[in-house]
Amino acid sequence: METAYPTYESYKASGHDWISVVPSHWSVEKLGANLRTVSEKNRPDLPLLSITREKGVIERDLDDEESNHNFIPDDLSGYKVLRTGQFGMNKMKAWQGSYGVSQHTGIVSPAYFIFDFTKEVDPDFFNRAIRSKLYVSFFGSASDGVRIGQWDLNRSRMREIPLLVPPLPEQRAIAAFLDEKCAKIDEAVKIKEDQIALLRERRQIIIQNAVTRGLNPTVPMKDSCIDWIGQIPAHWELKKAAWYFAARKGSNAAELTKEFCGKFPGQFAVYSGQTENEGVLGRIDNFEFDLREQGCMLCSTVGAKAMTIRYLQERFSLSQNCMIITPRDSILNMEFFSHAFAPIFAYFRNLIPDHMQASFRMEDFYQMKFLLPPVVEQIEILAFIRKMQAKLDGGIAIKEHQIVALNEYKISLINAAVTGKIKVI
Repeated sequence: METAYPTYESYKASGHDWISVVPSHWSVEKLGANLRTVSEKNRPDLPLLSITREKGVIERDLDDEESNHNFIPDDLSGYKVLRTGQFGMNKMKAWQGSYGVSQHTGIVSPAYFIFDFTKEVDPDFFNRAIRSKLYVSFFGSASDGVRIGQWDLNRSRMREIPLLVPPLPEQRAIAAFLDEKCAKIDEAVKIKEDQIALLRERRQIIIQNAVTRGLNPTVPMKDSCIDWIGQIPAHWELKKAAWYFAARKGSNAAELTKEFCGKFPGQFAVYSGQTENEGVLGRIDNFEFDLREQGCMLCSTVGAKAMTIRYLQERFSLSQNCMIITPRDSILNMEFFSHAFAPIFAYFRNLIPDHMQASFRMEDFYQMKFLLPPVVEQIEILAFIRKMQAKLDGGIAIKEHQIVALNEYKISLINAAVTGKIKVI
């Protein structure tokens, strides 16, 4: 990557193993020499800001429950003011890269560090440099804690972090170069993300058509009497779920916790129905915890993942916020019905207002109606879905690998530019 750009005419030893050499005319300074701590409070009228690992300083979205886990007190007079152009830092998560130069004026937690610059510096260059992967590692080594996630930044060691400083015009040129290049990379990533979304949407439409209309376009049709489904093959039946399926909630919700699974790791997955780690709380080997046989459907019942369903081919156990669905009749192919129920669950999930937490009870499931094709057709449709999914999932995987490569190139380009490994002017 670096060979695509020229290098500087001469270099000198940086005095630090992590960087080796730097351009001869760059200075190697201490971070603390460029920063001065400030603490301005009593401005509860200003908007709330967050300092994140992914984006640095952002305006806080108070309506986004997913990104607002921290308690917000009624009295914000003790919150610190972070002004545009100042350097803000979440000292408990600095080791993750939760810091940056602010482009907003607002208030942040009183536990955060706020700094003014003591020397003239291009804020865009400083932000690009300090948030680069190379610098983040220094904040990890300058943090102390009992365990990961609770590390506190040591201010004295933080001030000793080396900072590579080009002349001011060069800082501006590097920042402009990276703004242009990173914008193009981000645009390419966005295009591929949109393509992935289209492939996933196409996959969903193909599956929904297959499980509601079958594979034969010439078969006689009849009205399903369900508005959102419309017509269905005339020889298919419309049945109530309670007649053909049994549902049951996890019976060990109190005992099966993340901490318990961490203490007794094993072979069998424990599902919680939550969003992280694909809903897997952990793994255990304890047969006392109601292990289920493979070949049934798992459904989340509460929260962001409510009414999402999956077919499981391994033995597993359930924690809270999940239920399993098993067949009462041998004419049911459970893998097929994991696809057939998905659009039904999605329809009812979309009826729940955004301001309400989604929930799904066994009673709700039993009242649902589903389409019952002959078992031969279930198998044929399932084979079609598997083939189609393999093709589309392969295309998605290619796009995802391309996104990874683009993001890795972006990281390498930033690192090379802010450490003088390439010359951009």
